[in-house]
Amino acid sequence: MYTLEELKAYVDHCQRCQLYKTRTNPVFGQGDPHADIMFIGEGPGYHEDLQGEVFVGASGQLLTKALEGVGLSRDAVYIANIIKCRAPNNRDPKPDEMETCIEFLRWQVKLIHPKIIVCLGRVAAMNVIDKNIRITRERGNWQNKNGFWMMATYHPSAVLRDPAKKRPFWEDFKSIAAKHEELCQINKGACSDE
Repeated sequence: MYTLEELKAYVDHCQRCQLYKTRTNPVFGQGDPHADIMFIGEGPGYHEDLQGEVFVGASGQLLTKALEGVGLSRDAVYIANIIKCRAPNNRDPKPDEMETCIEFLRWQVKLIHPKIIVCLGRVAAMNVIDKNIRITRERGNWQNKNGFWMMATYHPSAVLRDPAKKRPFWEDFKSIAAKHEELCQINKGACSDE
């Protein structure tokens, strides 16, 4: 069994797909290693690739604001991506790239063992929740899968591009906070600190 640190060390030197050739830095993931809530995005963007940190650009700022808006701290959640290296020109990751890299995400989920998994955007939702998911129609819906409560919402970058998505995105974050509170009460307060 890996630790998160061992897994990160492996990802830092990974050459399992062609994306290592064009990356500046792999982006493993960040946050509380015992988080109740895990957010999963598609992959690193320009700023993430430069800094080697997850969700640090405009999308990351919106994600942080949304968390704070519902009383959650970014330090109390864990944030990762389907792929760990930026795809050139921010294109969608190719199926073989996702298939190769998702093993690392599975290990992250196994090691962190969150109560809630939130997929940010279509690519994450299709890889984690259901390959046939329709994000516009099915976002905000909870399902229990393999012992995890899962929901898909819009990717913050989609919200930045389309102001009409702001309200549903905000409603989803209120639902995430409510689900977390519900699970904490069911487990008699056995939740990580905000």
